[in-house]
Amino acid sequence: MKHLPPLSAPLRGLYAITSEAICRSPDRLVAAAAEALAGGARLLQYRDKWHDAATRERNAHALRGLCHEFGALFIVNDDPALAEAVDADGVHVGAADAPLAEARRRLGPRAIIGVSCSNSLERARAAAAAGASYVAFGRFFESGTKPDAPQADLALLRRARAEIPLPICVIGGLLPSNAGPLVQAGADMAAAVEGVFGAPDIETAAREYSRLFG
Repeated sequence: MKHLPPLSAPLRGLYAITSEAICRSPDRLVAAAAEALAGGARLLQYRDKWHDAATRERNAHALRGLCHEFGALFIVNDDPALAEAVDADGVHVGAADAPLAEARRRLGPRAIIGVSCSNSLERARAAAAAGASYVAFGRFFESGTKPDAPQADLALLRRARAEIPLPICVIGGLLPSNAGPLVQAGADMAAAVEGVFGAPDIETAAREYSRLFG
């Protein structure tokens, strides 16, 4: 199979985010990521809050290479310095993380920088004005990863789609069975943690999400 160059990958499709369980199992991490990519994940975010810096850098290097073999994009969660160190395609930052401007300065104009906007259209507007590459809203459903995150809804997504001139990611309890209406309402990316990496068959689960995007 011939893979596309990584920068040809659009900001669209399944956005798989590594779970605590696979990050805590070094032998499983890369294999699980490969299954998600084989199932059609177009972006992979390395989210690891459990290991030391050296381990995280080693894992990130391995995952970056794997993503690029599949023509997918590799994003680091919360850590512009790690993204820079491993030449990731970009970084995703939240409200309490490194400011967007700092990430852009460190990673350069071509880097993908995503911003968590919770259920705030105002934050999304500000992120777009500050040079974000995409904005993320959620949680939309009950989420085991972030159970206390504020609730977002379809009305917010539709307003964002009409106003924000950037790709939109949705997150929070998304499954192939409930994410369809969000994609139909204008979501460009569906992000999932346990829905992918907690599934008995990761590749099959990823394929089911990917089918939502045609």
